[in-house]
Amino acid sequence: MVEIPTRVLVEAMVRTDGTVDCGDLYTVAGLLGMTDQQVRLTVKRLTGDGRFVQEGRGRRALLRATAETRRSIDPDVEYVALMYAQDRGRAPWDGVWHLAGFAVPEHARPARDALREAILRLGGAPVQNGLYVSPHPWEEDVLAEAAALDVRGHLTLLTSRDLRTGETDDPRALARHWWPLDQVAEGHQRLAEVAADRLARLEKGLTGSELLTVALELAAAFTEAMEPDPLLPPELLPQPWAGTAARELVARCWALLLADPGPGTTRLFDAYAEVVAAVTA
Repeated sequence: MVEIPTRVLVEAMVRTDGTVDCGDLYTVAGLLGMTDQQVRLTVKRLTGDGRFVQEGRGRRALLRATAETRRSIDPDVEYVALMYAQDRGRAPWDGVWHLAGFAVPEHARPARDALREAILRLGGAPVQNGLYVSPHPWEEDVLAEAAALDVRGHLTLLTSRDLRTGETDDPRALARHWWPLDQVAEGHQRLAEVAADRLARLEKGLTGSELLTVALELAAAFTEAMEPDPLLPPELLPQPWAGTAARELVARCWALLLADPGPGTTRLFDAYAEVVAAVTA
């Protein structure tokens, strides 16, 4: 069974109208091996943080997601579309490395640390102290992060086609040197195992809460595999790449889930329907 944090479960149970039926929530939580106490504590925490508003009590309660919560829980359609486009050879790499360098003063250390974390979250890899690289045109995103932290004046952006580290300028060798690709591949292999198992179950036929449970497990496993993935283009990855096979299995699962989602499906289904539409466009 895929481990799903209770908070993730609650957010995934948001329906298209922005509400969560707590009766359905407790039912699915039970299928996932969660206790009622876990759910109650998480609901209390989420409402206390202002992410949901609760109406009623217990299993008869209704949760209403705030606008910010609804925005934050939807998948990044452009990001997912790019990964599938790369998998299918529709987004070849242009050979350009994009670099970001910064030297934020010590008195602004919190902002410096936050900028570094933001760059890593965007898939950048450290080349050396204060210098990070990506194969993607990330300038607007990096500038936005720096501006939000008020350190834009300490940021330098540049591009290059002839980077070298040590004795090599081979792009694949550089990618393996800069990014932990073995660890990323292991995450995708775990995702493939989950997706293959859920695909077999879907092909046999599931209904109601079972379908929703599979959707939640797939979404959680997919997120776990993709968060540390810098989404490098195929030209920089060992081939065959584990992520390509894993994502193809996930796509096959969602095709079955969306073909007959059943009544009362959540916002999660609508969000992934948008993703599938972008992937197949």
